[in-house]
Amino acid sequence: MKWLLPIFFCANAAFAETCPPVPDHSVRLGEIITALGRANGEADARVLTQELWSLWTDAPDERAQALLDEGMRKRSNFDFLGARDTLDRLVEYCPEFAEGYNQRAFASYLRQDYDAALIDLDVTLSIMPNHVAALSGKALTLMGLGRNDQAQEVLRQAVRMNPWLGERALLTEPLGTEL
Repeated sequence: MKWLLPIFFCANAAFAETCPPVPDHSVRLGEIITALGRANGEADARVLTQELWSLWTDAPDERAQALLDEGMRKRSNFDFLGARDTLDRLVEYCPEFAEGYNQRAFASYLRQDYDAALIDLDVTLSIMPNHVAALSGKALTLMGLGRNDQAQEVLRQAVRMNPWLGERALLTEPLGTEL
């Protein structure tokens, strides 16, 4: 009987370390992206974009949300290494949560560690291909790496989803004018 108690505690600890499934907002995300394409102006697009962010940053549980919030807070306070450490713990805990990788990429981008940012952005987009902010971030990261042709291609994908994206000003040719 004594040997069952350690097994019980080990099993509970392992269970406690498991991230629950990521909330499935795919239908609403698709609706918002469609609405962005039809938005009447920048103000309407801004409201829709805020809703996208609220869905992207909806973590699977309280622990994941606390890690995400802490990482974003550290990044906002220019503690990029601290943010990255916190977000490392988040992606280790919830490897299917796209926003963990996206926020870690942002912290790396701000440190000008473009190679690390690009890796995380690719993971983000493999989990959530229509993550407009990750596409935009990938375009900026590619620009940082001097890979401007690829950056323009990725930025065009993002602007097709959100024609009001601020980074659209970085397109070398306005969308619809390319041959």
